[in-house]
Amino acid sequence: MSILRSQVVGCGSYLPARIVTNAELAARVDTSDEWIVQRTGIRQRHVAADDEPTSIVGLKAAQAAITDAGIDPTEIDLIIVATATPDHTFPATATQIQAALGITGGAAFDVQAVCSGFVFALATADKFLTTGGARAALVIGAETFSRILDWEDRATCVLFGDGAGAVVLKAAPGEGTLADRGILTTHIRSDGRYKDKLYVDGGAGSTKTVGFLRMEGKEVFRHAVTNLAETVRHTFEQTGLSGADIDWFVPHQANRRIIDATADKLGISHDHVVVTVDRHGNTSAASIPLALAEAHADGRIKQGQLVLIEAMGGGFTWGSALIRW
Repeated sequence: MSILRSQVVGCGSYLPARIVTNAELAARVDTSDEWIVQRTGIRQRHVAADDEPTSIVGLKAAQAAITDAGIDPTEIDLIIVATATPDHTFPATATQIQAALGITGGAAFDVQAVCSGFVFALATADKFLTTGGARAALVIGAETFSRILDWEDRATCVLFGDGAGAVVLKAAPGEGTLADRGILTTHIRSDGRYKDKLYVDGGAGSTKTVGFLRMEGKEVFRHAVTNLAETVRHTFEQTGLSGADIDWFVPHQANRRIIDATADKLGISHDHVVVTVDRHGNTSAASIPLALAEAHADGRIKQGQLVLIEAMGGGFTWGSALIRW
């Protein structure tokens, strides 16, 4: 049976030049490099300059992905940006990137699912491409979380960083089997009962302020390991695969302990896990595409391999996708 698949044809990323080390943070709040590394695995993070709003960070990742894909930007007729830190309440950050790329056709919009945003955006783009609603899509995860951090709160300011990653997808025919190149499955979930576990304490429609990120770390950790394993198990049940079949596991880069615990639950060897959290910190919706772009660029991820991505974010939201590269 011939069907359409969403194939990844390009990857790109961008990280701001400024690097903030654990030692620098230890000079500002009551923490230490040892404390941060032991609990999170993070050693440094990138922080955007004042003249680098989310749209600029996302644009640079998009340009790199388009170059990697070897296509003209005007071939793209769908742009989805996953972000929780847009430049403005409106218009969408995606429309600003669309204009900067010189694209005047198709549609551009944002998706807000916090750290799960890239998975949600990828799942959305896949539906457009596989139903004929678009031919080529640019999916971007871009964040400037440094703008919403309370730099006096050691429980949160040590965790997050800024950056962006992007992929270009093109609709291509497949046979409807697991051997097809492209996105094979997506699963997304949310449960709004847990809003107070991870949220920003402000907003245009409530406090009329931007607010700061707040988190109950232990509760987020507990739910993350359970929810992430659950969504991937749905993938395995649907496909008949297991952790041993996965060539590369590219999880949301929030915490090294969460990454390791999830891999263990799924039976995936740590040698097959892409880890960037030590150098990037938690870049929310940008973390998975940043990790994908790195592993693609250095040759770890090769065409034909099975790549599994998953994430959980505030809301709670969580999801996964299985991709034949």
